[in-house]
Amino acid sequence: MKTLSVPFIEGLEKYDFNALALKMETEAAKAFIDTVCWPDEYPYRPDAAVSIARSATHIVIWYRVNGMDLRAKAMEDNGPVWEDSCCEFFVGDPSDGTYYNFEMNCIGTLLAAKRKSRTDFRFFSREELDQVIRHSSLERKEYGTEGELAGWQTAICIPFGLIGMDGGNLPENIRANFYKCGDKTAHPHFLSWNPVEVPHPDFHRPEFFGLLEF
Repeated sequence: MKTLSVPFIEGLEKYDFNALALKMETEAAKAFIDTVCWPDEYPYRPDAAVSIARSATHIVIWYRVNGMDLRAKAMEDNGPVWEDSCCEFFVGDPSDGTYYNFEMNCIGTLLAAKRKSRTDFRFFSREELDQVIRHSSLERKEYGTEGELAGWQTAICIPFGLIGMDGGNLPENIRANFYKCGDKTAHPHFLSWNPVEVPHPDFHRPEFFGLLEF
């Protein structure tokens, strides 16, 4: 099981894109999302990295991606963002055994839900979604390039209260995983931080989450 220690950086959620980029580059914990989970079916591996830190109120995740294709078709929240150029953060709720998935495409369209499983879940409401701060290096519009190199960065700042935690009284650790996917890109791919050891693509497997330490 992979482990990351999540550093504290005061006021992260208040930074603009450029200031947050610098802070996450210099002070956050870093990892690669580089496990090709199903290489026989989906061998393509773009370069994907994640940085993570926390403030007193938010957990902050910064993604950096370079690879083939750029797809952004989902413009409405809780739509099929996983079909686009997409990064994902799944995290367990330490209080009740459920988990949350935050899936965001390259232009900041977000899907978020509280789940017992892939099929048993509740989408976040509009009010909940609006509490999540999002950043993207790309203009918010549709994209659909194929066979061209593309680089982009996104960030997501999630209030601890939305994932069942109190920022002032955090547990010693939580279970989580990071993913990079693009189901309908010209080069479909499924990458994870901690390996997902099942026969076919399925990221909704909390038993394969890694560990984040506070």
